[in-house]
Amino acid sequence: MTHTASVAAVSQHGGKYLTFVLAGEEYGMQILSVHEILGLLPVTRIPRTPAHIRGVINLRGKVIPVLDLRLRFGMPSVVDTETSCIIVVQVQGTQMGLVVDQVSEVTTIAGADIEPPPSFGADVPTDFILGIGKSAGRVRLLLDIDRVLSSDEVVEAAAAAADAG
Repeated sequence: MTHTASVAAVSQHGGKYLTFVLAGEEYGMQILSVHEILGLLPVTRIPRTPAHIRGVINLRGKVIPVLDLRLRFGMPSVVDTETSCIIVVQVQGTQMGLVVDQVSEVTTIAGADIEPPPSFGADVPTDFILGIGKSAGRVRLLLDIDRVLSSDEVVEAAAAAADAG
């Protein structure tokens, strides 16, 4: 894909984004994929699952898997703080929770203010990145939430939740 074609493809993703912080960096995800934001809840660890799958929570009678985005992105684990929270999203048809350091805001980012992801240099592999959003003088990595996990990982997380439920 040419640079012009990739800019055109990324610019179609303008809209509202929920922004959040991981390891001091700002990220965003399209608000339409967000179901709700929760304070940290007790997470039940599931044996023999990857480290980035924290476990499961009981959300109003439904057991859902919880993923630690820091660990998924290869960042060091930290102790949760009072600003840590769980963003409940729909990933490839499966409801799951994503632990983040802090939720920032909902902001509108115009398509013209979104650039294609860099081909190198980001801490996060670029296949997760929808684009680089610029707004209010800040730059945010915009995540393609359906690509944060591979299909196999989503199936594994859903199976862990089903086994726990």
